[in-house]
Amino acid sequence: MPMATSHDATGTSYERPGALSGRCLVIIGGTRGLGWSAAQACLREGARLVVVGLDPIPEVPQPKDVHDRLEVILADARDAGVADHAIERCAQRYGQFDALYHVAGGSGRAWGDGPLHTIPLEGWQQTFELNLTTAFLSNGAAIRWFLRENQPGCILNCGSVLANSPSPNLFGTAAYATAKSALVGLTQATAATYAPHNIRVNLLAPGLTATPMSLRAQSNPVIQEFISRKQPLDGGRMARPDDLDAAVIWLLSEGSRFVTGQVIAVDGGWSVSDAVPSQGLSPQSGSAPLAS
Repeated sequence: MPMATSHDATGTSYERPGALSGRCLVIIGGTRGLGWSAAQACLREGARLVVVGLDPIPEVPQPKDVHDRLEVILADARDAGVADHAIERCAQRYGQFDALYHVAGGSGRAWGDGPLHTIPLEGWQQTFELNLTTAFLSNGAAIRWFLRENQPGCILNCGSVLANSPSPNLFGTAAYATAKSALVGLTQATAATYAPHNIRVNLLAPGLTATPMSLRAQSNPVIQEFISRKQPLDGGRMARPDDLDAAVIWLLSEGSRFVTGQVIAVDGGWSVSDAVPSQGLSPQSGSAPLAS
C-alpha cells in the first residue's frame, strides 16, 4: 500500500497510509496547471491515476513507483469518447475506477469572450464547449460507468468564483462566467439525481490562480493590486495551484463520503471581499456600523 510521509510535533517523519491509497482516479485536464498539481498531490496520497490533457506532463521528480500508478493520455476533452476511453483504461489497468476530477476548461478571450454585447456567437459557443460540454461528456461517462457496475462513485468538477461573484471591470468575460455558473447547475442536478445510488458530485470554485490560463493577470500590475485586496488571505495574493490540493484530496477521498451537491470555494476571500482599500481596524473601535 502506498504511504505518505508526515511529521509529528518533534519534526520526526513517519509513514502513514495515503488518503487516496487504493483509489483509482481519472483527471480530465490533468497535464498542467490545476490538474497537474492535483495529480501530483493524489500520487503522493497513494492514488492510481489516468490523466488526460493536451500537453505532455512536465519533467519533474516523481515518487519512485509513479510509473506503476500514472498513465497519461494526450487527447482533447472536447472530443466525444475521450472521457469514456480514459475511464475504461483506468479500469483495465488498475482493476477499478473510483472517482473523476474534471478540470478541463479555460478562457474564451481568444474567441472574443468579453462583455455580453461584444461576444460573437462562435466565441460564445467555443467557450461553452470548452468549459461546459467537456464536463457534460466526462460526468456522463463517469455516471454511466458507476451505474453499469452498480458501485458508488465520486465526481469533482472545477468551476470558478466568477460563477457567482463577478468582477466586470477586470474580468468581464460573460460567456466564461455563464458556463461556470451552468457547471454549478450541472453539478447539483447530477448530485440530486444520483445520490440514491451513492454517487457524490461536488464542485471546487477557485479564485484567481497562477496557472498558464492566467498569464495576462499575472503580468498586469492593476490586476495584482486589485487581487491584493480581493483575495486578502495570506497577505493578499493570487492562489497557487497547490492551495487547492488539500480540498481536492478530501473531496475525492472517503473522508467526504457524506458530502454531495456542494460548491466549495477556495478563493482567498474573493467571494466575501469588496476589494475596497482597508482603513484598518483598531482593537478598541472594531468595525464601523453600516448606515441603514
